[in-house]
Amino acid sequence: MAKEINTIGVLTSGGDAPGMNAAIRAVVRKARANGKKVKGIRRGYQGLLEEDIIDMGRESVSDILDKGGTILFTARCSEFRTEEGQRKGAEICKKHGIDGLVVIGGDGSFAGAQKLAAFGVNTVGVPGTIDLDIACTEYTIGFDTAVNTAMQAIDKVRDTSTSHERCSIIEVMGRNAGYIALWCGIANGAESILIPEQYDYDEQKIINDIVANRKSGKKHYIIINAEGIGHSTSMARRIEAATGMETRATILGYMQRGGNPTCRDRVYATMMGGLAVDLLCQGKSNRVVGYKNGEFKDFDIDEALGMNKGVPTYMVQVSSDMAK
Repeated sequence: MAKEINTIGVLTSGGDAPGMNAAIRAVVRKARANGKKVKGIRRGYQGLLEEDIIDMGRESVSDILDKGGTILFTARCSEFRTEEGQRKGAEICKKHGIDGLVVIGGDGSFAGAQKLAAFGVNTVGVPGTIDLDIACTEYTIGFDTAVNTAMQAIDKVRDTSTSHERCSIIEVMGRNAGYIALWCGIANGAESILIPEQYDYDEQKIINDIVANRKSGKKHYIIINAEGIGHSTSMARRIEAATGMETRATILGYMQRGGNPTCRDRVYATMMGGLAVDLLCQGKSNRVVGYKNGEFKDFDIDEALGMNKGVPTYMVQVSSDMAK
């Protein structure tokens, strides 16, 4: 018999992503529409262990759709990586009457949800990460906003790069995934795109390409470098020494996490948050919601965490062809 859910908890964990607030709002309002109580857990699993838990109603999530970041705050928690911490977290959920929990975050956050499910707390994960690196879903909340923020910043850097006839290495976020770099490389017309999934660390090829481009009359050269490769500043020094072309590194950093979420992030976050509540109300647990083949679906957390995700080969091929 499915476990009846009376109170749903919601937390955000790991790196913040634009659209998390829209997901929180969806969880609260969908749960209230289904006659459920809602408790917000501030600062992720760290806040759970410290019992930083508040009651949430419709009014507590008013006017947050357009806000970046997360009104529940977020934090990393080393204690929750231990079995003792996970058991304590489950006991605190039960103490506060939380029968079901929505965890908004990335794969590390889902691993925590998986452990809570094993200790009897019904859990559903909502993919909130700008990295787009969760294999079970084609979309993660925050990616669209982050990639547009990065694209606009790169457009500005390119203007200066052209004016000074220089090579610019622009480093974007993404952890160990190259999606932001690949999308920006295509959208910004970069001459080189360096992503962990494809880069062979043959810097000489880039140097040769820069030299060939200069001989053909090209005045600037844009390299989009993924965070998972990094070392943009030292790379710039080496390229300038080898080519004689002034080379500068720009690391966009945390600006990519902030800002008003795009329409897509607001809508997808709302749909995913709503589905998470529906799943809990159906008595389901240990699930992750996602978007695949044009539909919002749910997946088993164990299976989701075991999946691998690579960048689309055709996108890489086209991006290479565009730079020739």
